[in-house]
Amino acid sequence: MSFIDSPRLTVIGTGYLGATHAVCMAALGYEVLGLDVDEEKIAKLASGESPIFEPGLPELLTKALDSGRLRFTTSFAEAGAFGDVHFICVGTPQQAGSDAADLTYVDAAVRGLAPHLDRRALVVGRSTVPVGTAERLTGVLRDLAPAGNDVELAWSPEFLREGFAVDDTLHPDRLVFGVASDWAEQQLRAAFKPVIEYGSPVVRTDLATAELVKVAANSYLATKISYINAMAEICETVGADVKDLADALALDDRIGGRFLKPGLGFGGGCLPKDIRAFAHRAEELGVGQSVSFLREVDKINQRRRARTVDLVGELLGGRVASARVAAWGAAFKPNSDDIRDAPALDVARTLHGLGADVRVYDPAALGNARRAFPELSYGESALDVARGADAVVLLTEWAEFREIDPDALGAVVAHRRIVDGRHVLKAERWRAAGWEYRALGRP
Repeated sequence: MSFIDSPRLTVIGTGYLGATHAVCMAALGYEVLGLDVDEEKIAKLASGESPIFEPGLPELLTKALDSGRLRFTTSFAEAGAFGDVHFICVGTPQQAGSDAADLTYVDAAVRGLAPHLDRRALVVGRSTVPVGTAERLTGVLRDLAPAGNDVELAWSPEFLREGFAVDDTLHPDRLVFGVASDWAEQQLRAAFKPVIEYGSPVVRTDLATAELVKVAANSYLATKISYINAMAEICETVGADVKDLADALALDDRIGGRFLKPGLGFGGGCLPKDIRAFAHRAEELGVGQSVSFLREVDKINQRRRARTVDLVGELLGGRVASARVAAWGAAFKPNSDDIRDAPALDVARTLHGLGADVRVYDPAALGNARRAFPELSYGESALDVARGADAVVLLTEWAEFREIDPDALGAVVAHRRIVDGRHVLKAERWRAAGWEYRALGRP
């Protein structure tokens, strides 16, 4: 087959995005070479060990390796010689001491790859970056690549949801192709051919718009989450019920119920740092007032964590010091082991700092939590950490927490007190079982 029909793909960066993308593209039938500068990570992937907790990914990794279509390397020279389309999938964390995005890894990936591009090739950014990054990197590529102007840069942002990343890669709700030529679009269509044939729509646009799509989407979702949490603050003041309010709003077709869920708020490696970086970049461009509301969105989100701590304190009659608290959850969301900016651990650490004896349990994130916060205590099950507890606080909405029987839990705790930080428990059922039940924004 010709190059356009079946391009060989490289994936630079094998973290959450890159590992998932590499494995799924190989599962779709492409020859894929994954690259990372972390030798330990590459060795684990090559042996079939997934670097992240993601449902369905370990099984696909094994199949892809067995098929011979997926390999891993630490060599940019090998990647340059192998690939026709090169995907940049490295992280863009928040800069230390600033709201700006740290582009160190993106720049290093492009600068590491470019000197080995001696024939026509397409480099595709998937990482979330400030608008204007692609234009700058286009110049870097053409300056450093032996093939010069025969190397093009495109931007195709990812829209993965942790816990659903495999399905979101194989069956995305849209593909955005930010390109500067018809040729670049053709290569991207070839690189996503099975996905497009499945029915995923394609939006072709320019580089700047493609960069904006991801941060605009995340900003909208963050705003919707913080909006209902702002309403929770009002409800707490006037004695209204934010859950009923959210249910009523969700029935309005203009609003809808998705992401209109009150509770502890958002965390993870995307929404918090992306809205801050977006606001920062807008201020650099002189249009900061256009997205100044994102600063308040961030503040509302942070206040939910502090208010959850307050609720625990209220249940304990103000006696937090020396109280035993069971913290259910460490990951920022269920079906993930990601603890980046996790609200759950923020609450647990704050309670620990106030003198509480906090014991944490999470079905997938205990290893990461122990390494990051060794000062906290951990247990092996939800009931284990609740044994003798003066209060239980549900912080990550794992299914096993939602399904726990209130009487079974009541048999092991010292006092039947629970804070539902995620609005996933049926208040009436728990109160009928003799529990003091509290939730953000509810009477």
